Amino acid sequence: MTHVTSMLETYPKELGNIDRQKLAGCIAACFECAQTCTACADACLAEDKVAELTTCIRKNLDCADVCASTGNVLSRQTGNNVEVTRAALEACRAACKACGDECEQHASMHEHCKVCAEACRRCEQACADLLAALG
Repeated sequence: MTHVTSMLETYPKELGNIDRQKLAGCIAACFECAQTCTACADACLAEDKVAELTTCIRKNLDCADVCASTGNVLSRQTGNNVEVTRAALEACRAACKACGDECEQHASMHEHCKVCAEACRRCEQACADLLAALG
């Protein structure tokens, strides 16, 4: 059991009909992706041909910020803010797709980009799954 799941299980109020497993999975995927994208941007900066990776770095950092914000929004379940939750999930999904696509272009040369692309795809899917569960 993850800490995210533990926190959701101890929540003092009913979370409504939201799928707690998908919510917990999405929160975890968002924070994992944020960390991975930040680390990938840093690794890109350490590469010899950093100028060739500026777009990748930008998309890494944008994705990291959007994922962290989405994880924070999803972690707050008091009150009903479905419109903002949906918007955050859509933005996160779009940022993960853009970053994942960019990192895949560099994955054959840079292992950190391969790892990052995989994290982006997991987060993108977790956001899509939670959006579908929200109805």
